[in-house]
Amino acid sequence: MKRFLIGLLAAASVIALAQGARAQSQADPAQAHVDLAKAAAGQDFGGLFNSLCVEPTQPPPAPPAAAPPAGAAQASPDRSPWHAEPVKVFDNLYFVGQTEYSAWAVTTSAGIILVDTIWSYSVEDEVVGGLTKLGLDPKTIKYAIVSHGHIDHAGGAKYLQDHFGTRVILTAADWDLMDRDTRDWPKPKRDMVATDGQKLTLGDTTLTLYLTPGHTPGTISTLIPVKDGGKPHLVAEWGGTAFNWVRNPGPYITPDRPASFWFQAYSASAERFRDIVARTGADVIISNHTIYDGSKTKLLGVQERKPGDPNPYVVGNEGVKRYLTVADECAKAGLAREK
Repeated sequence: MKRFLIGLLAAASVIALAQGARAQSQADPAQAHVDLAKAAAGQDFGGLFNSLCVEPTQPPPAPPAAAPPAGAAQASPDRSPWHAEPVKVFDNLYFVGQTEYSAWAVTTSAGIILVDTIWSYSVEDEVVGGLTKLGLDPKTIKYAIVSHGHIDHAGGAKYLQDHFGTRVILTAADWDLMDRDTRDWPKPKRDMVATDGQKLTLGDTTLTLYLTPGHTPGTISTLIPVKDGGKPHLVAEWGGTAFNWVRNPGPYITPDRPASFWFQAYSASAERFRDIVARTGADVIISNHTIYDGSKTKLLGVQERKPGDPNPYVVGNEGVKRYLTVADECAKAGLAREK
């Protein structure tokens, strides 16, 4: 009888908690999504969670010190805050970005594919100089995939076009986005147009490009096959992260495209790319900002890694899906606040 009563009380407690959670969800659906995002982030993706679920509800932050003011994008700010040393992350994937902005070099049997070109003021130092330090030839950069048409990722593309004949790839929507950007910076001439599911093959390596609109109208997210000590892995690069229409609504918000449109587009892209990740088994996640994917600490971990140690970038398929769940649920939270 005693055990029966204890079990009955425990069951009643669980039911009460569930009802309380359901009531809280109904009272504040946005918070329910925030809670799901926080659970998915765990100890691994706090930078992503804080950027998407916390910061968008606060006033826009001041521009980072490494970013030059509009109209002065070609000027080279003090190197010390933004310079980062290049790092070999996998057998065929190298970090050649800055302290805050990432660029990734994929080496193949027929040359290099670059994912993002960072700023015009830093591309020569970080990409060209970084590849040279690593013993790689920047003249062999055959393609540059620009994840989206913002100056901090597309700024160096023209330099690569002019110096090495690099083919530059964006979506049609983001070529148009750059055309509409009236700031004075060296935009690349319109070149290759990415399509959804496009296979980009160079030598022995094939990358797959997916259109994941939200961060911009034509953001590209990419699957990159890599090896670590000869062992194959699959990298998922989430091509655009911040909710720009919250921080800078001018270029985004229109009567037919209110904030809810952008949150919905972002969420749908995160859901779809998560499904692609689940199907393909991607077990590595990278970003084009070092804060989101943990590169600020993971790059140090790679450099200090001893033989036999795990690669800190390998988070497993569940880890990659959790990352995209954070992005999705934070977007759903934003959408719920708009209703």
